[in-house]
Amino acid sequence: MTRSARYVGDRRIVVGDADPVPPGPGQVRIDVAYTGICGTDLHIMHGAMDRRVHTPAVIGHEMSGRIAALGAGVTDHAVGDPVTVMPLDWCGNCPACHAGHTHICHRLNFVGIDSAGSMQHSWTVPARILVPLPADLPLRRAALIEPTAVAVHDVRRSRLTAGERSVVIGAGPVGLLIAKVAQTTGATVTVVEIDPDRRAVAAELGIATVDPTDVDVAAHVAEQTGGAGADVVFEVSGSAAGVRTATDLLAVRGRLVVVGIHPAPREVDLHRVFWRELEMIGVRVYQREDYDEAVRLVHEERIPADRLISRVVPLEDAAEAFRALEAGGDVKVLIDCGDPGADA
Repeated sequence: MTRSARYVGDRRIVVGDADPVPPGPGQVRIDVAYTGICGTDLHIMHGAMDRRVHTPAVIGHEMSGRIAALGAGVTDHAVGDPVTVMPLDWCGNCPACHAGHTHICHRLNFVGIDSAGSMQHSWTVPARILVPLPADLPLRRAALIEPTAVAVHDVRRSRLTAGERSVVIGAGPVGLLIAKVAQTTGATVTVVEIDPDRRAVAAELGIATVDPTDVDVAAHVAEQTGGAGADVVFEVSGSAAGVRTATDLLAVRGRLVVVGIHPAPREVDLHRVFWRELEMIGVRVYQREDYDEAVRLVHEERIPADRLISRVVPLEDAAEAFRALEAGGDVKVLIDCGDPGADA
């Protein structure tokens, strides 16, 4: 038997026994080391995705672990290899896939949402979604590769370059990661955040911050840019106020990158878009090149994974981990899924 944490509906996470799934042809079984809880997992727990998630559901997709068993035909990996997964399983036959955009497949199976995820001791997945890890990368840090890949994709889509000025609206985990990835391009980065604790974390990470309740953000950005405005704004807050602020901050031909998931349609200042020839860019998940870059950045410690991990909770206390993240004050909460070979 193995143990898993399952979302069972009614805002409940329950830990119990489960039968391990032996790997079939083309599959591997992973001893999961760590699984991170993200905003999507919280949305699932809150019931916001019940039409998509079929209970009881093992969720989780930000993970690291080691290969425990190989299915028939798997020759590119070995038992004991450290790995993470890129949790996207596409159909290969829809218009998006034919156009080369497999990561936004029309029938995408997001593993850990649409199918069983990593919040368990033992997890069987297709070998094709594995991402090998450097042998000397601690598995705890490696659990942040998936959200780092999100940030890498967002920054790459923005076309941000050295010397440009960017603003990140929202300093949650993804906002902080976007800011750190943006800094690696040589751009100047400012984070706009209401919460003082999140601003403090950003400041500790060497990111300039602005409190929108205390400062006129548009005037501040104008002053910092000689009246030009920001070249790129990443809207990560998912709020109506964030969208309104974003268009106000952009320079002529600036790029607005829509990162936050907005639960309802938002008003957008289209006159500003017209007047300044602004560009709006949607971003969703990642591609393999983003994952490879995320592995490099985490491995080289250009992403301060240890500082972003604020709590590690045993799998048996998964429900407590969700409550802790929901209460605020934590940046990234990991669940220790119990791989005996995991390192700190």
